[in-house]
Amino acid sequence: MRLMVIRAFCSLGLAFAATFAGAEPGAPALTSAPAANYLGAMGIGVSDLQRSTSFYTEVLGLEVMRTYELGYIEEIVLGWPDSPGAVVVLMHWPDQPRRYDGNDVKLVFYVDDPATVIARIRERGGRIDREATPHEAVDGAIVGLGRDPDNYVVEVLER
Repeated sequence: MRLMVIRAFCSLGLAFAATFAGAEPGAPALTSAPAANYLGAMGIGVSDLQRSTSFYTEVLGLEVMRTYELGYIEEIVLGWPDSPGAVVVLMHWPDQPRRYDGNDVKLVFYVDDPATVIARIRERGGRIDREATPHEAVDGAIVGLGRDPDNYVVEVLER
């Protein structure tokens, strides 16, 4: 049996209750109420919201589910609408100098074709840390590692 890795994300704990409360009037909830505890979102700081949104929508096929402009922070919530998994929140502080370097953060995605995702990262000029090949630690599942525009590790596993 394959080692099951939690669908989403590590580090950077973020309480993002508004995502599930339908913060915008009439907006659909992103997920139904959970039956048990689970990780609902992972927020990562990004240097350029549009560039990062393009990366995650074009490379992984995520969709923009909601946006927030709160004055001190801007956020774009990305996910797969038909998936019960966690969402990714791209966070940008427009008036605060920050160093965005995701070197210690990894986002894990289960996809149909890890090699295609790695190829898309490469086409965008992204760094590839591991080609999409079988990995013995997960019973031979195909695993690849690349980097997003802010140097966050994007791990893709065959589902």
